[in-house]
Amino acid sequence: MSAEIIPKKTCCAPPRDPAGVAPPAPAGGAFIRITRGSSDRMQLIPGGEFLMGNERDYGFPADGEGPVHAVKLAPFYLDETCVTNEAFNTFANATGYQTESENFGWSFVFCGHLSPTLQRTAARVRVAGSEWWCRINGASWRHPEGPKSTIKQRWAHPVVQVSWHDATAYAAWAGKRLPTEAEWEFAARSGLVQKRFPWGDDLEPDGKHRMNVWQGTFPTRNTEADGYFGTAPAKSFRANAYGLYNMTGNVWEWCWDYSDAAYYRASPTENPTGPAGGERRVMRGGSYLCHASYCNRYRTDARSSNTPDSGTTNLGFRCARDVSPPPDPAGLFSAAPRSLHPPTGPLY
Repeated sequence: MSAEIIPKKTCCAPPRDPAGVAPPAPAGGAFIRITRGSSDRMQLIPGGEFLMGNERDYGFPADGEGPVHAVKLAPFYLDETCVTNEAFNTFANATGYQTESENFGWSFVFCGHLSPTLQRTAARVRVAGSEWWCRINGASWRHPEGPKSTIKQRWAHPVVQVSWHDATAYAAWAGKRLPTEAEWEFAARSGLVQKRFPWGDDLEPDGKHRMNVWQGTFPTRNTEADGYFGTAPAKSFRANAYGLYNMTGNVWEWCWDYSDAAYYRASPTENPTGPAGGERRVMRGGSYLCHASYCNRYRTDARSSNTPDSGTTNLGFRCARDVSPPPDPAGLFSAAPRSLHPPTGPLY
């Protein structure tokens, strides 16, 4: 008999608290512009105006993907890849930082990555309604699938099993911050107007895989047609037009913003930083577990969220920082204008 850890279906990444309610956020949670960190291995994102959100029939209205609305952003830097195990290891060794998964003593693991024996013993700690998630004692960023797992062959892969609080701690140490949700979507789109993926609307252009997602029958059979069953190295596949890797697929990415499905209906038009408060934080981009049959969220315009203390084997992050010195406000959006008209024709 399965024990219900989560009382409702959670397809993307389950929250640590059974009720889905996070503990109070630490003090000092106001959004702060940061310019002191190194811009090495970051891409300068030019800023400008774009259409944010999605209203087409493949989306999830309950996630608050619409309405589509124009947003203006100042230029910023964004890591070209997710933060890797190697980079996070440098941080942890330099600071002695303990992640929330380490402090809790457990985290969520995709059951398909467990040994048959552990799958049987974990039967009573599966997430009700999303039984492919198991609560595993000893799972943490150093041991993503539990005590006997290791990252020794995965230094170039994205760090996982990190909470939003862990991600912001790393970013502060690096002299950076998490990207806002608007910055993340603008960067993922890389100049394309209202396209589903960072390269266009075709999932596999010219029959080539462009991201790490599930192929086959979820959650029982993955053909690994894209070459991966779990995470791929952070610098896999082809970068988008802004030089960013794996903005969709591979691992979900924490953003700065609190989550609110109604936010797009009243969000600021310039440099939005999300709602003033909430219980969950936004995560973007989908992961290697995403499949069209149940979670069509491996898109530039898709949204999801989780409590900021949660960690899973498909949840990581990348960092942003502001341009220094700050640009002249009068010239913020003087780049060559882009068409803001959504594409016409058949939807993919």
